[in-house]
Amino acid sequence: MTEAQAVAGPHRPVVGVAGPADLVEEIIELGAGMAGRPVDCRLVGVAFADEHDVAREFARVRGEIDACLFTGPLPYDVARRSGVVSVPATYIPLSGSALYGTLLRAALTRRFDLGRVSVDSVPAAEIGQAYQDIHVRTDGVQVMAYRAGSSPAEFVAFHERLWRTGATTLALTGVPAVAQRLAAVSVPAMVVRPTRAVIRDELRHAALLGLGSRLEESQIAIGIVALPAGAAGGGQHEHRVAVQRTLSDEARRMGATVLPRDERSYYLVATLGSLVAATDDFRVPPFVDRVRDEFGVDVELGIGLGLTARDAEANARVALGRGRGSTGGQGYVVGHDGNVLLLPEHPRARQEAHEEARCKALGTLGRLADALRAAEFSPVERPVVDASTVAELLDITPRAARRVLHALAEMGLAWQLPPLRTAGPGRPRQLYRLVVEKLDAPTPVAH
Repeated sequence: MTEAQAVAGPHRPVVGVAGPADLVEEIIELGAGMAGRPVDCRLVGVAFADEHDVAREFARVRGEIDACLFTGPLPYDVARRSGVVSVPATYIPLSGSALYGTLLRAALTRRFDLGRVSVDSVPAAEIGQAYQDIHVRTDGVQVMAYRAGSSPAEFVAFHERLWRTGATTLALTGVPAVAQRLAAVSVPAMVVRPTRAVIRDELRHAALLGLGSRLEESQIAIGIVALPAGAAGGGQHEHRVAVQRTLSDEARRMGATVLPRDERSYYLVATLGSLVAATDDFRVPPFVDRVRDEFGVDVELGIGLGLTARDAEANARVALGRGRGSTGGQGYVVGHDGNVLLLPEHPRARQEAHEEARCKALGTLGRLADALRAAEFSPVERPVVDASTVAELLDITPRAARRVLHALAEMGLAWQLPPLRTAGPGRPRQLYRLVVEKLDAPTPVAH
């Protein structure tokens, strides 16, 4: 990054959710309820109708995401083999818990013999455990476990052959496209869908992958914290000891170490990841407020990043000198590549500005919700809109409406859904689900 007053974007990883459109929408809807948790992220839908479209759809967003969560092992492997996956990725496993729900749905229909079914994608051990729990023999249960390179065509042939010969009464598949193809040839089929608990776990896992990708934790961060020259005069030994104790207390909270450097300065040694978390993605200088409140002094701060401690310390000295040469005495960060970031001068004011921006976004969301109700838009509880709808409701231009939706998404007040593709030319419609539930939550007050 180049030197600028602006700081890096919010410390929220962006996670792509790749899979069939209905399941992607369900996962994004579930993710909306996880916003604001300790492991928070922004979700972007990557929907496809056929496994052959996985690579193309993923390539469309790979420059925008920090990690990707695939809805199952098949699209994950297809994307991997195509070579388009350049970020950390994982998939939602089809475990025994997913099988329980599907077996219950099948039992409630009273049309199928659970002892004579064919199953794909679910590990045989999980199937055996599930059937043991419900006291049903597995002699007539046929399993085709997923393996790398498996294709929907193989699964379809497996299920259809067994059903045509009368060996099975129902096909259970973890691939929605397989269920659709089986239905087209009149083979009874049900989709084994992951439980909401499993989806939540994998969303958290994907968010952590994105977080690690963004932080590049292998880098070393060294900060130099210097007291003003007057604070190092005679009789100030106890004062310096007290400052070091305060710095050490703060450092322990972020897994860092404070070491004396000279009479009036200290080293702060940390990983890039811990420093990024402590500074809210370099939006809040560490320690500054507490030292100012407790001792009435403004410290000088320079932070250096590097692949080695020597490089990080050299960059920290450059950053400290840069701050001393500036008019406002602000802190700087010098990256391992020499790029410079200016830390904000007033972190509290920045936090207040963030709260003010969120209040403004909530107001916009409230106006949209009122306009939707007035227009008798359905469903009001979980509305899905695009820029043209917002432009009409708020009487603004489509371009301004796109900015409004992007701002709501950045604040966690809207969730970006898979684009709605049409047969005609032109850009596909980008849909957003408005998180109107947030209007009922307590609103932060800007002071």
